[in-house]
Amino acid sequence: MKKILFVLPVLAFLLINCGGAPRDPQSPETVAAEETLTFEERAFLNNLASLCGQSFRGRQTYMQEGRESWEGRDMVMHVTVCEETHVHIPFHMDEDQSRTWMFLVEDGRLRFRHDHRYPDGTPEEQTLYGGYSDRTGTAFKQKFPADEYTIALLTDTLNREWNVVLEEDMSNFSYRLLYHGEIVFQADFDLTMPL
Repeated sequence: MKKILFVLPVLAFLLINCGGAPRDPQSPETVAAEETLTFEERAFLNNLASLCGQSFRGRQTYMQEGRESWEGRDMVMHVTVCEETHVHIPFHMDEDQSRTWMFLVEDGRLRFRHDHRYPDGTPEEQTLYGGYSDRTGTAFKQKFPADEYTIALLTDTLNREWNVVLEEDMSNFSYRLLYHGEIVFQADFDLTMPL
């Protein structure tokens, strides 16, 4: 009887502390372990952060026929905030400084959002739209399909997706908007000539 009483606490200790007990797949610690940035997402965020403190001029390189062209407008991206969990890139077009591209680690995932604000700093009605990485990207290219918040906010069925692409030699930054898998707008920024 004494041997049984001794063995039971030892077995319980081993199960709890040595990984013998199966983990609940829905427990917070299991979910947190699964929802972490992939190696490629982290490398992509690091590549963006390597541009910190610099500004680059860009231009429209494609606009789908029938859409308002931004040809000839002065486009400048400023890589201003570079932290482990977020990189912010204000995107100015002529005198319009309302847009900031935000690359964020949210819930252990890489998220891309568009922050639109009025000149006094208050948020516009349509702001913070974007999506989470689809986890098929690389250190130089990430795809962000529209998330549920964005679909509800923009109330459309265009299957929006944003692709952000860095050339592997870090010579170009490309922002692409797609509808139903087809590019409708693209802007490219020359990273070889900081302003």
